[in-house]
Amino acid sequence: AAVRGAVPRTQTSNPLPSLLSLSLPRPPSPDRTHSCVGNAPGRPVPSFPPCVCVSLAGRAESAARSVGPPLPQASSRSGRPLSPAMPEKRPFERLPAEVSPLNYGLCLKPDLVDFTFEGKLEAAVQVRQATNQIVMNCADIDIITASYAPEGDEEIHATGFNYQNEDEKVTLSFPSTLQKGTGTLKIDFVGELNDKMKGFYRSKYTTPSGDTRYAAVTQFEATDARRAFPCWDEPAIKATFDISLVVPKDRVALSNMNVTDRKPYPDDENLVEVKFARTPVMSTYLVAFVVGEYDFVETRSSDGVLVRVYTPVGKAEQGKFALEVAAKTLPFYKDYFNVPYPLPKIDLIAIADFAAGAMENWGLVTYRETALLIDPKNSCSSSRQWVALVVGHELAHQWFGNLVTMEWWTHLWLNEGFASWIEYLCVDHCFPEYDIWTQFVSADYTRAQELDALDNSHPIEVSVGHPSEVDEIFDAISYSKGASVIRMLHDYIGDEDFRKGMHLYLTRFQQRNAATEDLWESLEKASGKPIAAVMSTWTKQMGFPLIYVEAEQQEEDKVLKLVQKKFCASGPYSGEDCPLWMVPISICTSEDPSCAKMQVLMDKQELTLVLKDVKPGQWVKLNLGTVGFYRTQYSPDMLESLIPAIQDLSLPPVDRLGLQNDLFSLARAGIISTVDVLKVMEAFVNEPNYTVWSDLSCNLGILSTLLSHTDFYEEIQVFVKDVFSPIGERLGWDPKPGEGHLDALLRGLVLGKLGKAGHKATLEEARRRFKDHVEGKHILSADLRSPVYVTVLKHGDGATLDTMLKLHKQADMQEEKNRIERVLGAISQPELIQKVLTFALSEEVRPQDTVSVIGGVAGSSKQGRRAAWKFVKDNWEELYNRYQGGFLISRLIKLSVDGFAIDKMAAEVKAFFETHPAPSAERTVQQCCENILLNAAWLTRDAESIHQYLLQRKAPPAMV
Repeated sequence: AAVRGAVPRTQTSNPLPSLLSLSLPRPPSPDRTHSCVGNAPGRPVPSFPPCVCVSLAGRAESAARSVGPPLPQASSRSGRPLSPAMPEKRPFERLPAEVSPLNYGLCLKPDLVDFTFEGKLEAAVQVRQATNQIVMNCADIDIITASYAPEGDEEIHATGFNYQNEDEKVTLSFPSTLQKGTGTLKIDFVGELNDKMKGFYRSKYTTPSGDTRYAAVTQFEATDARRAFPCWDEPAIKATFDISLVVPKDRVALSNMNVTDRKPYPDDENLVEVKFARTPVMSTYLVAFVVGEYDFVETRSSDGVLVRVYTPVGKAEQGKFALEVAAKTLPFYKDYFNVPYPLPKIDLIAIADFAAGAMENWGLVTYRETALLIDPKNSCSSSRQWVALVVGHELAHQWFGNLVTMEWWTHLWLNEGFASWIEYLCVDHCFPEYDIWTQFVSADYTRAQELDALDNSHPIEVSVGHPSEVDEIFDAISYSKGASVIRMLHDYIGDEDFRKGMHLYLTRFQQRNAATEDLWESLEKASGKPIAAVMSTWTKQMGFPLIYVEAEQQEEDKVLKLVQKKFCASGPYSGEDCPLWMVPISICTSEDPSCAKMQVLMDKQELTLVLKDVKPGQWVKLNLGTVGFYRTQYSPDMLESLIPAIQDLSLPPVDRLGLQNDLFSLARAGIISTVDVLKVMEAFVNEPNYTVWSDLSCNLGILSTLLSHTDFYEEIQVFVKDVFSPIGERLGWDPKPGEGHLDALLRGLVLGKLGKAGHKATLEEARRRFKDHVEGKHILSADLRSPVYVTVLKHGDGATLDTMLKLHKQADMQEEKNRIERVLGAISQPELIQKVLTFALSEEVRPQDTVSVIGGVAGSSKQGRRAAWKFVKDNWEELYNRYQGGFLISRLIKLSVDGFAIDKMAAEVKAFFETHPAPSAERTVQQCCENILLNAAWLTRDAESIHQYLLQRKAPPAMV
């Protein structure tokens, strides 16, 4: 799912924290973007991140089958075990295996006025062992009657329905024993079209004439199909589905398969019954239905699949970009996997109220409007890129996740990590001009490393029991670290063998379920390399290594000494038994910076390598292309020799980015001084690459947030202006002939950064252009809106805020509303900050977007952070109730508190959540408290030296 999703993950010109990009639900984009804007979080959307795309594979016995020696348990620097002190897991049992479904015949009749639905289930089931009860999943549903008829025998009526609400199960009791064999289970039931964005729910929309109406839509991943019909709601219990919907005759009705029949409903002439073709064997979480008013655009892909994009009425034009991407993507995946798309059609549909970024339901993929709709005039470049990535992610799941499904949620990462990797491969195929793989490093790789360096991280593979634990793993580890280790694995195996292995895996397990080990086995067979042994070090233990490297010249050769240790956000690792990783290492030199001179698998703590024919003046760099999931610390002289390669751009962009990002995190962890990093940042003055600037901007945003707790915040703003003004002057405000996608992204990023920092010329020009825009004299191009909006708000007053709220009300496109929502928090007067927070919970803001308004306030200033945290505490009940413990609650907590840097705030946050428990966000709370303590330690350690450096770089040179 694209959970990732709710907000573009790349740092766009949106200066403010965007949500997880996730594909959950790609979760909405995660926090990296946010940091970029002066805070520290950002697929998210994003990058959480989450489609809810969850494909899992994880049998209970898989752990027993894992290959290779047991791994040492990682422990923190202090030597204590690193498994976070998570609360006691709730007891949980999977459904008994006595009875299982073969086919669900399901008819649903939603009432779009009273928000209820009636349902009839006729399931062909197999009784595998004699029993007098049937246990199924069921939540928020009332069963009216239930019966079982053995094939060719009398119907037996159930005499009791015992609901176990905690476990979301119902036990149907029968007066006599159901014998082994097949039969038909019939259940009549009623349920509610809820407003929680999960299960079968209602989504509010406005018609072109201004009426408020509701659509009935679904979101079942991970465990919410049971809110729409009683079922065996576990990914491994697959069956076929015959679905029909009884709906008003003027509404569109869609499901996974094509319509086979549409006829008047006998009891009511205003209704029709719509029947859909039988699905392939599939998991319940991938079933979907939508009833509402939509327009569509359609095409056939080159391999003959009917592709449609459904949009709000009157906006069909806005579906064309996604349609073009989908039509190119299906044949690309068919060719890549060498397996055809298995259904006759695929629909992509924009849903108004949608928690995740998108959801990969087989044949009927649902999206937030902002993850699917593109208006040629009013959509910015980052939105196009986001749509292309989310479409690529969800369509990958049609094979990886839907055709072959994880056996249990423990293997969710396999679905999400894989789709989060291949979406980039797909976008690179469709839009080579996006330089998307460099953006991957900033959006996913570095974000995953940021989270995975914490003591409260978790391994990629987490054993999941109770469904309430599933939401927690739709995070940057499952999506972004998952994608990063698959990228490393693809590089280690090579594309040809990787594709062979994928084909083997998909054909062997199609229409079935698989675990992580099954994929390793297929890739091992195709490549002949020890995949399981290497990969288990990356998926079964949390964290990643720091490789320390030093070089010694011996005549014509360079001798390198490498040492690996666990990288900890809190400083050098000092535990007893250091965990070990099997690390694919690549090394390049200044002779050919884009080609590996040596590749080796480092499978021990220390390694000595001899690089032949490397002259004393030549530099050496590890981790070519920033593909290996590790950080590198160079000896001082090796680092010194790399700096000129940043300045003269002889080091490729992705390597310049990786080098700067490694240094920044080493400083954050107290391993090197922050001042040393600031000096390196000044070497980027000639930098032309958007993604390198984007990452630099994120890191300066994190530092700005930290220094907002000091009395020299203005000095760091001067530093930001000095670093960004040369590139700002080179770019100017208006696109030049021959510029492309990346120039537009870079211009928005740089102008937003300069405007927020108070760069005088930028501020004046932003105000002038904003005035022309508002008065309708000259409409701002979509790529300039975020930077202009944030600049005028940051340095604006009540009238500016009122104008922005008016623009919000007038905006017809959800993208424009979101763009405004994310920047409102930039306003700095305390009473206006309160006004923005109140607005966040108003009817004007869609429920899934409230989080980004509050996050924008928290991420913009010290006062904003305090006000947002107080607002979350004061309105906790309403917020918690609204998101019902889904991943949006975790996002909200992270955005609200991550920027604090005082020890006592960590205690306050911890105490609040002890009395206001949020079970699905417990790990997030622990991570936030850890981050606050790390920020406080960083401030104590480096604030004074940073202050001195900022002062002396401005001081006039001493007279001789």
